[in-house]
Amino acid sequence: MSPRDEVSTLRAAAGVPILKGEDGEGSVQVHQDMSLKIEGAQVFAIYGKGGIGKSTTSSNLSAAFSMLGKRVLQIGCDPKHDSTFTLTGQLQPTVIDILKDVDFHAEELRPEDFVTVGFNGVKCVEAGGPPAGTGCGGYVVGQTVKLLKQHHMLEDTDIVIFDVLGDVVCGGFAAPLQHADRAVIVTANDFDSIYAMNRIIAAVQAKSKNYNVRLAGCIANRSKNTDEVDRYCDVVGFNRIAHMPDIDAIRRSRLKKKTLFEMPDEEDIVMARAEYMRLAQTLFAGTEPLAPTSLPDREIFELLGFD
Repeated sequence: MSPRDEVSTLRAAAGVPILKGEDGEGSVQVHQDMSLKIEGAQVFAIYGKGGIGKSTTSSNLSAAFSMLGKRVLQIGCDPKHDSTFTLTGQLQPTVIDILKDVDFHAEELRPEDFVTVGFNGVKCVEAGGPPAGTGCGGYVVGQTVKLLKQHHMLEDTDIVIFDVLGDVVCGGFAAPLQHADRAVIVTANDFDSIYAMNRIIAAVQAKSKNYNVRLAGCIANRSKNTDEVDRYCDVVGFNRIAHMPDIDAIRRSRLKKKTLFEMPDEEDIVMARAEYMRLAQTLFAGTEPLAPTSLPDREIFELLGFD
């Protein structure tokens, strides 16, 4: 029996569903329970290199959607649970920690135990993650969606945003893609960020074989210029859908635990707000599903590396 057949046998014995057409050669992934499918809302998954500004982007995008009159739910998928603190002004406990406190008896919880209402009515949830070196982020995402569905928290929502930690290196980090309609990548005009984007594109394309998720495009964040991002996009068939310049106002908003929409009307802040509003309108109106072809490592080094 081949290693791949062995994995399939073990998964079947454990009751893990196996779909035709795996998510890439050698992939070992827990597939979504279809009863957990999020219906009635547009679902976006925000990815990008660690430290690139995904949480800042996600929170300001949530705020922009709310300013358009949309009912928004943001789910932070990171053990450090800081995705939503600019929306709420505080760190909130994680779903996993709250479930542990009730010995995983979800029926003992009320929505206010794990959902905090932030700026302009945005509902905020921090999924959290397993202790370092143990467990899988995919399980955490699944338990969070299950809890939200049990408490009917997804029934009056127009927009769901998953803010996902770091690069995609395993099926657990890719789990939000099982729920999303569109994946958005936050990048910068440098090699490391674009290299991470290239890997994320490959992950989304793998997930798109079994799920409805498609790529919406990328956001150039904290970048004066976008020439390298645009050059990469031209080669692989991808789109840059927004540009957030490297302005100090965004850094200061994080320090003040506020979104840009709560900051003073300085010129840079007004400009950044307008770009977030434009991006929210673009995403809500619907983007064409993109199918870029990620580059092999050698080719991306030749495209963007130094001579």
